[in-house]
Parts: sequence; C-alpha cells; structure tokens
Amino acid sequence: MTKPLNDTIHRVTQRVIDNSRKSRGDYLDLMDREGERQVNRHSLSCSNLAHAFAGAEDDQAAIKAARGPNLGVVTAYNDMLSAHQPYYRYPERMKIWAREVGATVQVAGGTPAMCDGVTQGEAGMELSLFSRDTIALSTVVALSHAMYDGVALLGICDKIVPGLLMGALRFGHLPAIFVPSGPMGTGISNKEKQRTRQLYAEGKVGRDELLASEMGSYHSPGTCTFYGTANSNQMMMEMMGLHVPGAAFVPPGAKLRQELSRAATHRLAAIGKSGEDFRPLGHVVDEKAIINAAIGLLATGGSTNHAIHIPAMARAAGIKFDWTDLSELSSAVPLVARVYPNGSGDVNHFHEAGGMGYVIGTLLDEGLAHADIMTVWDGGFEAYSREPGMDGDALTWRDPGPSGDTEMLRPASDPFQADGGMRLVEGNLGRACFKSSAVERERWTIEAPCRIFEDQPSVNEAFKKGELDRDVVVVVRYQGPRANGMPELHKLTPALGVLQDRGYRVALVTDGRMSGASGKVPAAIHCTPEALGGGPLSKLRDGDIVKVCAETGTLSTTADLDTREPAAEPAPEQGMGREIFAMFRAQADGAEQGASSMMATAGL
Repeated sequence: MTKPLNDTIHRVTQRVIDNSRKSRGDYLDLMDREGERQVNRHSLSCSNLAHAFAGAEDDQAAIKAARGPNLGVVTAYNDMLSAHQPYYRYPERMKIWAREVGATVQVAGGTPAMCDGVTQGEAGMELSLFSRDTIALSTVVALSHAMYDGVALLGICDKIVPGLLMGALRFGHLPAIFVPSGPMGTGISNKEKQRTRQLYAEGKVGRDELLASEMGSYHSPGTCTFYGTANSNQMMMEMMGLHVPGAAFVPPGAKLRQELSRAATHRLAAIGKSGEDFRPLGHVVDEKAIINAAIGLLATGGSTNHAIHIPAMARAAGIKFDWTDLSELSSAVPLVARVYPNGSGDVNHFHEAGGMGYVIGTLLDEGLAHADIMTVWDGGFEAYSREPGMDGDALTWRDPGPSGDTEMLRPASDPFQADGGMRLVEGNLGRACFKSSAVERERWTIEAPCRIFEDQPSVNEAFKKGELDRDVVVVVRYQGPRANGMPELHKLTPALGVLQDRGYRVALVTDGRMSGASGKVPAAIHCTPEALGGGPLSKLRDGDIVKVCAETGTLSTTADLDTREPAAEPAPEQGMGREIFAMFRAQADGAEQGASSMMATAGL
C-alpha cells in the first residue's frame, strides 16, 4: 500500500510554493497572455508564411492547408559529442512519424552543444557554464517564428538539457517533450579506468596507456556511461514527466529506442492546444515537478552540477528553489542507487537492474515523490514506474519487479543510506554543497591547515613536488561565475585521490564546480559568495585552519577574516573566445541562484 507523502517533502514543497507565489503567478500570467495572443501562422502575411515553409518539401501542402499540428524540433546535434551523434537522423524520422498522425515537423533551430569531457582542464571549460545561457537563448530564437504547436527538444548532456528547458519555458504555453538517444555500450570497468588515471597521476604509466584506457571507456556513439551530469539530466527529465516513460537509458540503435522516439512524436502531436489533452510545458514544470527532480537527484546520487541547474531551471518557470530546500529534502530522501562513481556499475547496469521505473516505483510506494504532477504522458507520474519493452513490433510497458542487483538498486524501505547525500555546509566561509553520498563517512569531517591556489595547474604542480603530502584542505578560489565562468575542476580528482590513498586527511574547498564524474574526496564546492568581489575565500591565507564537516553542516575557519583585505584578483584570461563571454561573467549572479547572467539581467 502506498504511503502518504513524506512530511519533510510536503513541508519543503509548501515553502517553495509560498516563496514562489508572486514570481510563479507572474510567469503563468505571461504564459496565459502568450497563449491567447499566439500568432496563428495562417494569419501571417502570405510572404511571411511562404518563407516559413518554402523548404518543407513533402510537407508544404499540409502546412499550407493547416491539416494538423506543426511541431518544431530544437536540436543540439553535432557528431563531436558522442551522446548527440545519434541525433543526425532524428529529424527526418520524426517527419515520417508525424505524418502517421496527421502532423508535420520542421527543425526550428539548432543550439551549440559542447562536451565538458573534451574541455576538462582546458581554456574552453571557462565557456561551459555560460553555454547553458547561450543554449537557452538559441532555443528562444528557434521558437520565435511562431510556427509551432509543440516542441521536441533533442539534447542530453551537461548544460544542454538545462539550457533547452530554460529557453523552452519562455514558450511554456506550448507542449514540449525531451527526446533522448541513450547511452553507449559498457566499456572497460570503471574501477580499472580510475586505477589507470591514478597511476598516470603518480607517473607510473605513460600517456599511451592512459589514452588506451580512456578509449576503452569512451568508445562509440551514445552518452558516456558513468552517472555524471548528462545521465543525471536524463533521470531528471523522467522525474519531471518530460520524457516518454522509460526513455532515459535505452541504447542508440535499439528497436525500442526508435519506438520510444516515435511515441514521443505521436504524443507531442496529441497534447497541443487544438486537441483534447492540452499539456503546456509551463504547467507541466511546476513546483512539484521541480521538487521531484531534486528528489531523483538525491535518491540516485546524481551530479552536483544540478545544485546549480535545478535553481536555474526552476527560476525560468517562476519558481524559487535554493540549497536550503535541497539539503532539507536530502535529510528525508534515502539513497536507493549506487551508480559509478558512487558504485561499481554504470548506467547500463542500472537500467538492466530496473532503472528509472524501479526508482520511481519505490519512491512512490514510500511517499517520497509527488504522484500528482502533470506529465507529458497519459496516466500521470505513476506511468513512469513502469519500464518499456517490445512485444513483437508493439511498444509495451511492464512493472520492473524487484531490483535485479541489490548492489546497484535497493528499495526506499531498505536503502544504501538514509539520506540523499547532498548536504549544505555553511559558516564564515560562505555556503557550499557537499556530496556525502560519494564519500566514506569517516571522511565527512576534515579539519586541517589550508593551502591556497588560484587554478588547477598550480595544484597539480604542487602535488608533483610533494608539497601536499600532509593533512591539507586545498582551497581553489577565483573559480566562480563572475571570475572565470565557474569551470569544472575535475582534473584535481586524481591527485587528491592519491593523497587520500596515501593516508592523508584531504578536502577541497572551491567556488568552482566539480564534475558529475568526481568521487571520493570530500569537497565543499560551488562556494558562494565567490572569491571575486571580496567573498570569504579571498581572505584566506596559507596555513589557516579550515573545517569542512558534512555531519554538522560546517564550512569555517578559525582565522579572523574581518581584519583582512581580499587577495589580489587575477586578470581575466583571453583566448579561446573567453574575452567575448565577459558580458556573461559581469552579469552573472551566485551559484545558489543558478549562476545565470541571462536570468539575472532579465530580472527573473
């Protein structure tokens, strides 16, 4: 028997609703006005309309005659990004599937899609976070032609899904569905990959061995198989009801994947304003859907990047959600999944063990998620507790049953740990996030002298010289949104992991980001206020005692910061286009608000 909604989840949800009352009301009023004045494409001048379907070829006659809904596709396709390479053929297939239900499809526009895996530790990483705003703006441009009755969003990876959703929410009077492409096949074991990385960091293997190891892991079209930001995105789209149920982790090229994409196209045609089951995006993404996304993140040990993305996506829908909300939810939501880097198996193993259908089912059974959300699919959120399959040529759904691997998935009544492992730490050094689900409990509290750095290479250089062979809190500052675009600092992980394995008490404190691939080293990340502009980290000095404690939620120093001046701020870097992103850095707000210059400047 399903339990009633958990009291903490109810309380946090009500607080979010109350805090968002005005901003959410303003957003819904705008969407109502947009829906009422939505341009009927056939009221456009003949010249406007002719421009809009001149290239539609086989669909020209249908669009001209207004025979059915016209669906816009916003695609983040490129074939450098393995996760997005399968999207190459999606639009032409979707055109065929749309015709099956009397609809038409046009590619409304494309967005950039960068790969954080390629840019880790490189200059291009400083563009990564603000690529999310760029993607949102590109989505808005794509949909500004007022030709569409629904939107298919083709994107998977780190900043791409949040950016697509943020942009699409400004057209929340239209229905929208995310259409994923699925993960690549499992390569070498994650344990072996991590072992080779640490050996390379210690100088015990060379570049050829390291590259061979990495190629054994990242080897074919599809999403990378570790449970980082990209796959956490797919989890959240399921938790918010923005996928066809069970679509997240079906591999590219599978018949089931094709049929799920076909079903998405058919469904999008059915939930438009002219039909009998209108489901506009702005109403699907409400306070409860945002809470569900956060619950999914906590229950599965998802990427810390979403401590920034969830507030930003919420904000685009007029909803206020912060780290206090996330941390309080974490106290009530148990960890039911261990997927690499928090466990040994990857997302393919997760999917085979029961995947999202199992996770959603067990959360609903224990009253740990909102069942009463509007989704893009018929049957409400409960429909997402079933897993898709094929019966001959027919798409079907079934109960996933018990966990297929209790080392990977456990019921919420018997979880891996009682809380979701995403904790707020705060004190005289600011507020930051600590992903406790990835860290052994005996390392949840670290107190040691700090060593101050202002970039990743300096940390790795000090490591190679043996200067960090001691108990130490490594502080990497001037890495926030306004300083340099808040790059991920994933290249710190091997060195800090080696120090920890040598028996030292080690932690990281930074106003930068850590990748969803980062693991076992305790870290207070996304520290806000950031160092640039006089934040507390700017006043730390080498040797100051710093304490990071997930048990008590502490991020503090014994140093008297009030008597100190901030350290000199580094000059902005140029090259790799970083200089023309200066406007994004200058206007960005804090990490806890979503670090969006676009939203801040718009007053949202």
